[in-house]
Amino acid sequence: MDLGLDSDESYEGVSEASFKDALVFEGGNQKNNGSVPQENGIKKHRESLPAPMFSRNSVSIWSILKKCIGLELSKITMPIVLNEPLSFLQRISEYMEHTYLINKACSLSDSIERMQAVAAFAVSAVASQWDRTGKPFNPLLGETYELVREEQGFRLVSEQVSHHPPVSAFHAESLTGDFVFHGSIYPKLKFWGRAVEAEPKGTITLELLKHGEAYTWSNPFCCVHNIILGKLWIEQYGTVEIVNHSTGDKCVLNFKPCGMFGKELHKVEGYIQDKSKKKHAVIYGKWTECMWSVDPQAYEAHKKSEKKGDNKKHKNEESEGAENDDADDMPDVQETVSVVPGSTLLWRIDSRPAHSAQMYNFTNFAMSLNELEPGMEAILAPTDCRFRPDIRAMENGNMDEASQEKERLEEKQRSARKERARNDEEWSTRWFQMGTNPHTGSQGWLYTGGYFNRNYQDLPNIY
Repeated sequence: MDLGLDSDESYEGVSEASFKDALVFEGGNQKNNGSVPQENGIKKHRESLPAPMFSRNSVSIWSILKKCIGLELSKITMPIVLNEPLSFLQRISEYMEHTYLINKACSLSDSIERMQAVAAFAVSAVASQWDRTGKPFNPLLGETYELVREEQGFRLVSEQVSHHPPVSAFHAESLTGDFVFHGSIYPKLKFWGRAVEAEPKGTITLELLKHGEAYTWSNPFCCVHNIILGKLWIEQYGTVEIVNHSTGDKCVLNFKPCGMFGKELHKVEGYIQDKSKKKHAVIYGKWTECMWSVDPQAYEAHKKSEKKGDNKKHKNEESEGAENDDADDMPDVQETVSVVPGSTLLWRIDSRPAHSAQMYNFTNFAMSLNELEPGMEAILAPTDCRFRPDIRAMENGNMDEASQEKERLEEKQRSARKERARNDEEWSTRWFQMGTNPHTGSQGWLYTGGYFNRNYQDLPNIY
Protein backbone atom coordinates (compact mmCIF):
# COMPACT_ATOMS: atom_id res chain seq x y z
CA MET A 1 0.00 0.00 0.00
CA ASP A 2 1.27 3.44 -0.89
CA LEU A 3 2.01 5.35 2.31
CA GLY A 4 2.70 8.65 0.59
CA LEU A 5 6.29 8.35 1.81
CA ASP A 6 9.12 9.51 -0.42
CA SER A 7 10.91 6.22 -1.05
CA ASP A 8 13.64 7.87 -3.15
CA GLU A 9 14.66 10.34 -0.48
CA SER A 10 18.02 11.98 -1.00
CA TYR A 11 19.63 15.12 0.29
CA GLU A 12 21.64 16.21 -2.71
CA GLY A 13 23.08 19.69 -2.45
CA VAL A 14 22.98 19.65 1.35
CA SER A 15 26.34 19.06 3.00
CA GLU A 16 26.77 16.60 5.84
CA ALA A 17 27.85 19.47 8.10
CA SER A 18 24.51 21.21 7.60
CA PHE A 19 22.77 18.40 9.43
CA LYS A 20 24.59 19.14 12.68
CA ASP A 21 22.15 19.45 15.56
CA ALA A 22 19.27 18.15 13.42
CA LEU A 23 17.48 14.84 13.09
CA VAL A 24 17.22 13.35 9.62
CA PHE A 25 15.19 10.35 8.57
CA GLU A 26 16.27 8.14 5.72
CA GLY A 27 14.17 5.18 4.76
CA GLY A 28 12.15 5.65 7.96
CA ASN A 29 15.16 5.15 10.25
CA GLN A 30 16.39 7.63 12.82
CA LYS A 31 19.79 9.15 12.23
CA ASN A 32 21.21 11.58 14.79
CA ASN A 33 23.91 13.73 13.18
CA GLY A 34 24.55 16.21 15.93
CA SER A 35 24.31 17.15 19.54
CA VAL A 36 20.64 18.06 19.84
CA PRO A 37 19.85 18.37 23.57
CA GLN A 38 18.59 15.03 24.80
CA GLU A 39 17.34 13.55 28.04
CA ASN A 40 17.27 9.76 28.43
CA GLY A 41 17.73 9.49 24.68
CA ILE A 42 14.71 11.73 23.94
CA LYS A 43 15.22 14.98 22.05
CA LYS A 44 14.48 18.02 24.22
CA HIS A 45 12.57 21.02 22.92
CA ARG A 46 12.41 24.51 24.33
CA GLU A 47 10.02 25.00 27.22
CA SER A 48 9.57 28.76 26.98
CA LEU A 49 9.33 31.60 24.45
CA PRO A 50 12.11 34.20 24.17
CA ALA A 51 9.82 36.91 25.62
CA PRO A 52 6.55 36.92 27.59
CA MET A 53 3.23 37.94 26.07
CA PHE A 54 2.58 41.69 25.75
CA SER A 55 -0.33 43.26 27.62
CA ARG A 56 -3.56 43.88 25.68
CA ASN A 57 -5.04 46.02 28.47
CA SER A 58 -4.37 49.30 26.67
CA VAL A 59 -5.85 48.11 23.38
CA SER A 60 -9.38 49.14 22.38
CA ILE A 61 -10.53 46.02 20.58
CA TRP A 62 -13.96 47.56 20.02
CA SER A 63 -12.46 50.38 17.94
CA ILE A 64 -10.89 47.69 15.76
CA LEU A 65 -13.82 45.33 15.39
CA LYS A 66 -16.95 47.52 15.45
CA LYS A 67 -17.00 47.73 11.65
CA CYS A 68 -16.68 43.96 11.26
CA ILE A 69 -19.95 42.73 12.79
CA GLY A 70 -21.38 39.89 10.71
CA LEU A 71 -18.43 39.86 8.31
CA GLU A 72 -15.94 37.09 7.60
CA LEU A 73 -12.72 38.20 9.29
CA SER A 74 -10.38 36.36 6.88
CA LYS A 75 -11.06 39.13 4.34
CA ILE A 76 -10.13 41.91 6.79
CA THR A 77 -6.62 42.93 7.79
CA MET A 78 -6.46 42.55 11.55
CA PRO A 79 -3.98 44.32 13.85
CA ILE A 80 -1.18 42.25 15.33
CA VAL A 81 -2.35 42.86 18.91
CA LEU A 82 -4.99 40.16 18.38
CA ASN A 83 -2.42 37.54 17.33
CA GLU A 84 -0.32 34.85 18.97
CA PRO A 85 3.19 34.13 17.57
CA LEU A 86 2.28 31.09 15.48
CA SER A 87 1.04 30.67 11.93
CA PHE A 88 -2.24 28.81 11.39
CA LEU A 89 -0.15 26.09 9.71
CA GLN A 90 1.68 25.62 13.02
CA ARG A 91 -1.63 25.66 14.88
CA ILE A 92 -2.84 22.80 12.68
CA SER A 93 0.20 20.73 13.63
CA GLU A 94 -1.07 20.80 17.23
CA TYR A 95 -3.49 18.07 16.14
CA MET A 96 -0.46 15.79 16.52
CA GLU A 97 0.24 16.56 20.19
CA HIS A 98 -1.43 13.32 21.28
CA THR A 99 -0.18 11.08 18.47
CA TYR A 100 0.13 8.24 20.97
CA LEU A 101 -3.66 7.80 20.64
CA ILE A 102 -3.28 7.02 16.92
CA ASN A 103 -0.48 4.58 17.72
CA LYS A 104 -2.73 2.97 20.32
CA ALA A 105 -5.53 2.62 17.75
CA CYS A 106 -3.08 0.93 15.38
CA SER A 107 -2.20 -1.64 18.07
CA LEU A 108 -5.78 -2.68 18.90
CA SER A 109 -7.44 -5.70 17.29
CA ASP A 110 -11.07 -4.77 18.02
CA SER A 111 -12.70 -2.19 15.71
CA ILE A 112 -14.86 -0.66 18.48
CA GLU A 113 -11.79 -0.18 20.68
CA ARG A 114 -9.98 1.40 17.74
CA MET A 115 -12.88 3.80 17.28
CA GLN A 116 -12.66 4.74 20.96
CA ALA A 117 -8.98 5.66 20.55
CA VAL A 118 -9.72 7.61 17.35
CA ALA A 119 -12.58 9.47 19.07
CA ALA A 120 -10.26 10.40 21.94
CA PHE A 121 -7.71 11.64 19.39
CA ALA A 122 -10.36 13.75 17.62
CA VAL A 123 -11.27 15.43 20.93
CA SER A 124 -7.64 15.86 21.98
CA ALA A 125 -6.95 17.65 18.69
CA VAL A 126 -8.93 20.69 19.88
CA ALA A 127 -7.82 20.58 23.53
CA SER A 128 -4.90 22.96 22.99
CA GLN A 129 -7.41 25.72 22.12
CA TRP A 130 -8.52 25.99 25.75
CA ASP A 131 -7.72 29.56 26.92
CA ARG A 132 -5.92 30.29 23.62
CA THR A 133 -7.60 33.60 22.84
CA GLY A 134 -4.90 34.87 20.49
CA LYS A 135 -5.47 34.55 16.75
CA PRO A 136 -2.80 32.66 14.76
CA PHE A 137 -1.22 34.54 11.84
CA ASN A 138 -2.91 34.02 8.49
CA PRO A 139 -0.46 31.96 6.37
CA LEU A 140 0.87 33.61 3.23
CA LEU A 141 0.10 31.90 -0.07
CA GLY A 142 2.82 29.27 -0.57
CA GLU A 143 3.84 29.27 3.09
CA THR A 144 4.82 25.83 4.42
CA TYR A 145 5.54 24.15 7.71
CA GLU A 146 7.20 20.86 8.52
CA LEU A 147 7.37 19.06 11.83
CA VAL A 148 9.40 15.91 12.42
CA ARG A 149 9.04 14.29 15.83
CA GLU A 150 11.05 11.10 16.16
CA GLU A 151 10.02 10.65 19.80
CA GLN A 152 6.35 10.59 18.76
CA GLY A 153 6.97 8.70 15.54
CA PHE A 154 5.60 11.07 12.90
CA ARG A 155 6.45 13.76 10.39
CA LEU A 156 4.14 16.41 8.98
CA VAL A 157 4.15 18.89 6.13
CA SER A 158 1.58 21.61 5.45
CA GLU A 159 1.11 24.26 2.77
CA GLN A 160 -1.11 27.30 2.31
CA VAL A 161 -2.73 26.31 -0.97
CA SER A 162 -5.22 29.18 -1.36
CA HIS A 163 -5.49 32.76 -0.15
CA HIS A 164 -9.10 33.64 -1.05
CA PRO A 165 -10.62 31.59 0.45
CA PRO A 166 -7.79 30.77 2.87
CA VAL A 167 -7.14 27.02 2.73
CA SER A 168 -4.43 25.17 4.63
CA ALA A 169 -3.58 21.59 3.61
CA PHE A 170 -1.63 19.17 5.78
CA HIS A 171 -0.29 15.62 5.59
CA ALA A 172 1.20 13.66 8.49
CA GLU A 173 2.55 10.14 8.36
CA SER A 174 3.94 7.56 10.73
CA LEU A 175 7.69 7.00 10.53
CA THR A 176 6.99 3.26 10.82
CA GLY A 177 4.30 3.22 8.12
CA ASP A 178 1.37 2.62 10.48
CA PHE A 179 -0.86 5.59 9.64
CA VAL A 180 -1.49 8.60 7.43
CA PHE A 181 -3.40 11.65 8.72
CA HIS A 182 -4.38 14.42 6.31
CA GLY A 183 -6.87 17.11 5.45
CA SER A 184 -7.47 20.67 4.31
CA ILE A 185 -8.97 23.32 6.58
CA TYR A 186 -10.87 26.46 5.56
CA PRO A 187 -11.47 28.40 8.80
CA LYS A 188 -14.38 30.84 8.49
CA LEU A 189 -14.22 33.51 11.23
CA LYS A 190 -17.15 35.80 11.98
CA PHE A 191 -17.56 38.56 14.54
CA TRP A 192 -20.95 38.79 16.25
CA GLY A 193 -20.53 41.80 18.54
CA ARG A 194 -19.55 40.02 21.73
CA ALA A 195 -17.90 36.96 20.24
CA VAL A 196 -15.81 35.66 17.38
CA GLU A 197 -17.01 32.35 15.92
CA ALA A 198 -14.75 30.01 13.95
CA GLU A 199 -16.24 27.40 11.65
CA PRO A 200 -13.42 24.98 10.71
CA LYS A 201 -14.68 23.89 7.32
CA GLY A 202 -12.89 20.90 5.87
CA THR A 203 -12.69 17.12 6.27
CA ILE A 204 -10.00 15.32 8.25
CA THR A 205 -8.97 11.79 7.28
CA LEU A 206 -7.08 9.23 9.36
CA GLU A 207 -5.94 6.02 7.69
CA LEU A 208 -4.82 3.08 9.83
CA LEU A 209 -2.84 1.27 7.17
CA LYS A 210 -2.29 -2.00 9.06
CA HIS A 211 -6.05 -2.44 9.46
CA GLY A 212 -6.98 -1.05 6.03
CA GLU A 213 -9.30 1.47 7.69
CA ALA A 214 -10.09 5.11 7.01
CA TYR A 215 -11.84 7.46 9.44
CA THR A 216 -13.17 10.91 8.53
CA TRP A 217 -14.61 13.80 10.56
CA SER A 218 -14.79 17.59 10.85
CA ASN A 219 -13.94 19.68 13.90
CA PRO A 220 -16.61 21.46 16.00
CA PHE A 221 -17.35 25.18 16.01
CA CYS A 222 -15.18 27.33 18.26
CA CYS A 223 -16.30 30.59 19.85
CA VAL A 224 -14.29 33.21 21.75
CA HIS A 225 -16.60 35.17 24.09
CA ASN A 226 -16.26 38.66 25.54
CA ILE A 227 -14.12 40.12 22.76
CA ILE A 228 -15.22 43.62 23.78
CA LEU A 229 -15.89 43.45 27.52
CA GLY A 230 -15.21 40.97 30.33
CA LYS A 231 -12.93 37.95 30.61
CA LEU A 232 -12.20 36.15 27.35
CA TRP A 233 -13.25 32.51 27.31
CA ILE A 234 -13.66 29.76 24.73
CA GLU A 235 -16.24 27.11 24.05
CA GLN A 236 -16.48 24.39 21.40
CA TYR A 237 -19.88 23.24 20.24
CA GLY A 238 -21.59 21.20 17.54
CA THR A 239 -21.84 17.60 16.44
CA VAL A 240 -18.76 15.73 15.26
CA GLU A 241 -19.42 12.50 13.37
CA ILE A 242 -16.51 10.09 12.97
CA VAL A 243 -17.08 7.41 10.34
CA ASN A 244 -15.06 4.23 9.84
CA HIS A 245 -15.55 3.76 6.10
CA SER A 246 -14.29 0.18 6.21
CA THR A 247 -16.51 -1.30 8.93
CA GLY A 248 -19.44 1.11 8.97
CA ASP A 249 -18.82 1.88 12.65
CA LYS A 250 -19.70 5.43 13.62
CA CYS A 251 -18.99 7.68 16.60
CA VAL A 252 -21.27 10.67 17.14
CA LEU A 253 -19.86 13.27 19.55
CA ASN A 254 -21.88 16.22 20.83
CA PHE A 255 -19.71 19.16 21.94
CA LYS A 256 -22.22 20.88 24.19
CA PRO A 257 -22.72 24.65 24.32
CA CYS A 258 -22.31 26.25 27.73
CA GLY A 259 -26.02 26.55 28.60
CA MET A 260 -27.74 28.96 30.97
CA PHE A 261 -26.07 27.82 34.20
CA GLY A 262 -22.79 26.67 32.68
CA LYS A 263 -23.43 23.06 33.62
CA GLU A 264 -22.59 21.86 30.12
CA LEU A 265 -19.43 23.96 29.75
CA HIS A 266 -16.71 22.06 27.83
CA LYS A 267 -18.70 18.81 27.98
CA VAL A 268 -18.52 16.21 25.22
CA GLU A 269 -20.95 13.31 25.08
CA GLY A 270 -21.59 10.68 22.43
CA TYR A 271 -21.76 7.05 21.47
CA ILE A 272 -20.23 4.44 19.18
CA GLN A 273 -22.49 2.29 17.04
CA ASP A 274 -21.84 -0.42 14.45
CA LYS A 275 -23.29 -0.51 10.94
CA SER A 276 -26.50 -2.11 12.26
CA LYS A 277 -26.86 0.92 14.61
CA LYS A 278 -26.29 -1.13 17.75
CA LYS A 279 -24.66 1.05 20.43
CA HIS A 280 -21.48 -0.47 21.86
CA ALA A 281 -20.09 2.33 24.02
CA VAL A 282 -20.82 5.77 25.38
CA ILE A 283 -18.03 8.36 25.18
CA TYR A 284 -18.10 11.26 27.62
CA GLY A 285 -15.91 13.84 29.31
CA LYS A 286 -14.59 17.35 28.66
CA TRP A 287 -12.44 18.49 25.77
CA THR A 288 -10.42 20.55 28.28
CA GLU A 289 -9.81 17.65 30.65
CA CYS A 290 -10.36 13.98 29.78
CA MET A 291 -12.49 11.45 27.90
CA TRP A 292 -13.96 8.20 29.19
CA SER A 293 -15.78 5.19 27.70
CA VAL A 294 -18.43 3.05 29.38
CA ASP A 295 -21.12 0.48 28.61
CA PRO A 296 -24.33 2.23 27.42
CA GLN A 297 -26.56 0.55 30.05
CA ALA A 298 -24.26 1.59 32.90
CA TYR A 299 -24.24 5.14 31.56
CA GLU A 300 -28.03 5.39 31.36
CA ALA A 301 -28.45 4.03 34.89
CA HIS A 302 -25.95 6.59 36.18
CA LYS A 303 -27.70 9.45 34.36
CA LYS A 304 -31.06 8.52 35.91
CA SER A 305 -29.64 8.58 39.43
CA GLU A 306 -27.96 11.94 38.73
CA LYS A 307 -31.17 13.44 37.37
CA LYS A 308 -33.03 12.99 40.64
CA GLY A 309 -30.48 15.08 42.49
CA ASP A 310 -30.23 17.67 39.72
CA ASN A 311 -33.93 18.58 39.75
CA LYS A 312 -33.66 20.02 43.28
CA LYS A 313 -30.40 21.78 42.41
CA HIS A 314 -31.85 23.48 39.31
CA LYS A 315 -34.76 24.95 41.26
CA ASN A 316 -32.30 26.64 43.62
CA GLU A 317 -30.17 27.93 40.71
CA GLU A 318 -33.21 29.39 38.92
CA SER A 319 -34.18 31.41 41.97
CA GLU A 320 -30.63 32.73 42.41
CA GLY A 321 -29.64 33.23 38.76
CA ALA A 322 -29.16 36.73 37.32
CA GLU A 323 -28.19 37.83 33.85
CA ASN A 324 -25.37 40.26 33.00
CA ASP A 325 -26.20 42.35 29.94
CA ASP A 326 -22.63 43.58 29.51
CA ALA A 327 -20.75 40.30 29.12
CA ASP A 328 -21.28 36.62 28.30
CA ASP A 329 -20.08 35.43 31.69
CA MET A 330 -18.20 32.17 31.90
CA PRO A 331 -19.50 30.18 34.90
CA ASP A 332 -17.36 30.59 38.00
CA VAL A 333 -17.74 26.94 38.98
CA GLN A 334 -16.44 24.50 36.42
CA GLU A 335 -17.39 21.02 37.55
CA THR A 336 -14.97 18.21 36.87
CA VAL A 337 -16.19 15.15 35.01
CA SER A 338 -18.45 12.86 37.02
CA VAL A 339 -16.99 9.42 36.29
CA VAL A 340 -19.47 6.60 35.78
CA PRO A 341 -18.49 3.40 37.66
CA GLY A 342 -16.89 0.88 35.31
CA SER A 343 -15.59 3.54 32.89
CA THR A 344 -12.29 3.28 31.01
CA LEU A 345 -10.07 6.37 30.70
CA LEU A 346 -9.31 7.07 27.02
CA TRP A 347 -7.34 10.31 27.29
CA ARG A 348 -6.29 12.93 29.82
CA ILE A 349 -4.87 16.34 28.94
CA ASP A 350 -1.25 17.11 29.81
CA SER A 351 -0.69 19.87 32.35
CA ARG A 352 0.52 23.18 30.95
CA PRO A 353 3.76 24.81 32.05
CA ALA A 354 3.52 27.03 35.14
CA HIS A 355 4.31 30.15 33.07
CA SER A 356 1.76 29.34 30.33
CA ALA A 357 -0.41 32.41 31.10
CA GLN A 358 2.56 34.67 30.32
CA MET A 359 3.24 32.71 27.12
CA TYR A 360 -0.10 33.12 25.25
CA ASN A 361 -1.48 30.10 27.20
CA PHE A 362 0.66 27.79 25.06
CA THR A 363 1.03 24.11 25.85
CA ASN A 364 4.51 22.62 26.07
CA PHE A 365 3.97 21.26 22.54
CA ALA A 366 2.98 24.69 21.15
CA MET A 367 5.93 26.33 22.90
CA SER A 368 8.35 24.41 20.66
CA LEU A 369 6.66 24.82 17.27
CA ASN A 370 8.46 27.99 16.17
CA GLU A 371 11.82 26.86 17.55
CA LEU A 372 14.64 27.27 15.04
CA GLU A 373 17.40 24.93 16.14
CA PRO A 374 21.02 25.21 14.97
CA GLY A 375 21.44 23.68 11.53
CA MET A 376 17.76 23.80 10.59
CA GLU A 377 18.20 26.80 8.28
CA ALA A 378 20.00 24.57 5.78
CA ILE A 379 17.32 21.86 5.91
CA LEU A 380 13.95 23.61 5.99
CA ALA A 381 12.18 24.94 2.93
CA PRO A 382 12.69 28.73 2.62
CA THR A 383 8.89 29.06 2.80
CA ASP A 384 8.73 27.49 6.29
CA CYS A 385 6.82 29.47 8.97
CA ARG A 386 9.91 29.57 11.18
CA PHE A 387 11.44 32.09 8.77
CA ARG A 388 8.49 34.55 8.94
CA PRO A 389 9.97 37.79 10.30
CA ASP A 390 6.70 39.08 11.78
CA ILE A 391 6.07 35.94 13.84
CA ARG A 392 9.73 35.79 14.87
CA ALA A 393 9.69 39.45 15.99
CA MET A 394 6.48 38.95 17.95
CA GLU A 395 7.74 35.95 19.90
CA ASN A 396 10.89 37.96 20.66
CA GLY A 397 8.69 40.71 22.13
CA ASN A 398 9.39 43.28 19.37
CA MET A 399 5.80 44.34 18.68
CA ASP A 400 6.57 47.43 16.55
CA GLU A 401 8.87 45.41 14.29
CA ALA A 402 6.34 42.60 14.13
CA SER A 403 3.59 44.98 13.04
CA GLN A 404 5.80 46.58 10.38
CA GLU A 405 6.87 43.19 9.03
CA LYS A 406 3.29 41.91 8.95
CA GLU A 407 2.26 44.96 6.93
CA ARG A 408 5.25 44.54 4.59
CA LEU A 409 4.52 40.84 3.97
CA GLU A 410 0.84 41.50 3.27
CA GLU A 411 1.72 44.25 0.81
CA LYS A 412 4.28 41.99 -0.86
CA GLN A 413 1.61 39.30 -1.22
CA ARG A 414 -0.85 41.80 -2.74
CA SER A 415 1.79 43.03 -5.22
CA ALA A 416 2.64 39.48 -6.26
CA ARG A 417 -1.06 38.74 -6.86
CA LYS A 418 -1.44 41.86 -9.02
CA GLU A 419 1.67 40.91 -10.99
CA ARG A 420 0.28 37.42 -11.70
CA ALA A 421 -3.01 38.99 -12.82
CA ARG A 422 -1.18 41.35 -15.19
CA ASN A 423 0.71 38.43 -16.71
CA ASP A 424 -2.38 36.20 -16.74
CA GLU A 425 -0.57 33.64 -14.57
CA GLU A 426 -2.22 31.11 -12.26
CA TRP A 427 -0.78 30.30 -8.83
CA SER A 428 0.67 26.80 -8.74
CA THR A 429 0.82 24.84 -5.48
CA ARG A 430 3.96 22.81 -4.81
CA TRP A 431 3.24 19.88 -2.51
CA PHE A 432 -0.57 19.48 -2.68
CA GLN A 433 -3.08 19.19 -5.51
CA MET A 434 -6.86 19.33 -5.57
CA GLY A 435 -8.30 15.82 -5.80
CA THR A 436 -11.09 13.50 -4.70
CA ASN A 437 -11.04 11.97 -1.26
CA PRO A 438 -11.53 8.27 -2.08
CA HIS A 439 -13.42 7.65 1.17
CA THR A 440 -15.94 10.51 1.05
CA GLY A 441 -15.99 11.39 -2.65
CA SER A 442 -15.59 15.06 -1.73
CA GLN A 443 -12.98 17.40 -3.16
CA GLY A 444 -9.95 18.26 -1.07
CA TRP A 445 -6.24 19.02 -1.21
CA LEU A 446 -4.12 15.87 -1.29
CA TYR A 447 -0.38 15.53 -0.72
CA THR A 448 1.50 14.69 -3.94
CA GLY A 449 4.72 13.60 -2.21
CA GLY A 450 8.28 14.72 -2.65
CA TYR A 451 8.63 17.31 0.09
CA PHE A 452 11.19 15.35 2.09
CA ASN A 453 13.41 14.95 -0.96
CA ARG A 454 14.52 18.47 0.02
CA ASN A 455 14.29 19.75 -3.55
CA TYR A 456 13.38 23.37 -2.96
CA GLN A 457 14.04 24.76 -6.43
CA ASP A 458 11.55 27.25 -7.84
CA LEU A 459 9.88 27.98 -4.50
CA PRO A 460 8.36 31.49 -4.27
CA ASN A 461 10.14 34.23 -2.34
CA ILE A 462 7.32 35.09 0.07
CA TYR A 463 9.27 36.63 2.96
